[in-house]
Amino acid sequence: MASITLKDLVKSYGDTEVLHHIDGAINDGEFVVIVGPSGCGKSTLLRMIAGLETVTSGDIQIGDRVVNNLEPANRDIAMVFQNYALYPHMSVRENMGYGLKIRGNSKADINRRVEEAAAILEIGPYLDRKPRQLSGGQRQRVAMGRAIVRDPQVFLFDEPLSNLDAKLRVQMRLEIRKLQQRLGVTSIYVTHDQVEAMTLGDRLMVLNGGYVEQFGTPIELYDRPATLFVAGFIGSPSMNFLPAEVASGMVTLANGARLAGGGTASGEVTLGLRPEHLIADETGPIEINVQLCEQLGAITLLHGHLSGTDVDCVASMPGHVSAAPGTLMRFAIAPEHLHMFDTQTGKRVDA
Repeated sequence: MASITLKDLVKSYGDTEVLHHIDGAINDGEFVVIVGPSGCGKSTLLRMIAGLETVTSGDIQIGDRVVNNLEPANRDIAMVFQNYALYPHMSVRENMGYGLKIRGNSKADINRRVEEAAAILEIGPYLDRKPRQLSGGQRQRVAMGRAIVRDPQVFLFDEPLSNLDAKLRVQMRLEIRKLQQRLGVTSIYVTHDQVEAMTLGDRLMVLNGGYVEQFGTPIELYDRPATLFVAGFIGSPSMNFLPAEVASGMVTLANGARLAGGGTASGEVTLGLRPEHLIADETGPIEINVQLCEQLGAITLLHGHLSGTDVDCVASMPGHVSAAPGTLMRFAIAPEHLHMFDTQTGKRVDA
């Protein structure tokens, strides 16, 4: 096992810089998820760590070695790809042991490692099958098994669950987390799914346009997002953003409604309210003109506009709630759940 340190990492294609001065330290045995929208640079960053992309400037350190100029085979990492990358003509056993065979391990050692990994992943009965005879989830286990037998210092996962259906994704992400905890191997996992990121990662690195927006624990990112982007990306449903003005400890919304909790902030801000923190209250200051009820079973999402404006607003309520289009409903929110951001820079404003 080993720690990973990224120092002022830059990646350019010609004159186009796609990753901008990435810094971050990943602790030995930690599970870090790199999350962000498509095109933000997360897979490029992972491939640079793996050695599949060159480094334009900066350093990647695995353990006590700078690995910028090392071939992938010499970095002591194992990678699990999105498309499984299994050899169709080989059995599961042969797929899992092929990398060890190329490295010159003995047949007895290969068989022992494959059997141990198959037992961990519960794919022992499938060792003599071809990949085409397996389900998507079983193929993903084989790809993970191929990584496990390497006994690497670092696991790298590149959106490994994106080809699976929703139910299987939930099952597999729990299995990946349990597996990583059992093996204790430093792991980096790339995904665009913020729910997957929140449930898997010890810490999350949120990328946007090649920049690190925030690097912290899931709860830190949820409770104190550093930027508007993180606030809108982390959490489901997404945070509401309302134009507001703060003065003398009070927040005034676009429709004139006033909320306590502005602290020492002042001037124009973008106010962030999480839908789940809005509490139905007939005397509450936040009035929503409901346009649509989205019944999800355990909760109901009320979609509408802040009354008197065209600003979108969503409230999450427990259980089954019905409201006809045009219904006005009032909500309250605790001051500690107000998030304020500088409208120009998008940075968090501490109250």
